[in-house]
Amino acid sequence: MAVAIRMKRMGRKNRAFYRICATDRRNPRDGRVIEELGTYDPSVPDTDARCVLNGERINYWLSVGAQPSDAVRVLVKKYGSNGTHILQMEQARARLSLPKIVPEAGEPVFVPEVKQAEPIAAPPAAEAPVVEAPVVEAPVVEAAIVPEPAPAPEPVAEAASPVAESTGEAKPE
Repeated sequence: MAVAIRMKRMGRKNRAFYRICATDRRNPRDGRVIEELGTYDPSVPDTDARCVLNGERINYWLSVGAQPSDAVRVLVKKYGSNGTHILQMEQARARLSLPKIVPEAGEPVFVPEVKQAEPIAAPPAAEAPVVEAPVVEAPVVEAAIVPEPAPAPEPVAEAASPVAESTGEAKPE
């Protein structure tokens, strides 16, 4: 199998980011890889901090016959295990890893003053005389009390009615 060490494009449109990979030469550029060996980010402002390589693994793949692409060959020459820019790369990476020092903010240029409203004093209750409203009583109309008539007691039905006796019919109970 012919192995190549080349860049695999990642990122988004107009913001490229590359992974340096060992892959089969017949695979497409962004296809399946055998091993990822490092990264290259061209948008990092510090030139020497753009590339991070795993030097041991790159040396292994080169020793077994992997062929680097032209761009990867330049990066390995600069930033590989025996590269010419190793010291600069380490210094640049150290600068990037330091926390950013933000200067203390001075006095603000403009601070709006908020006017505080004076509290509204309620009129004291002792000073104002309390006037009671006169209560008007409505005249009470007395209705004449009419006693209800007591219900008349009904005669007991034990005595047979004269009509029932004459016809010979008995009253059902």
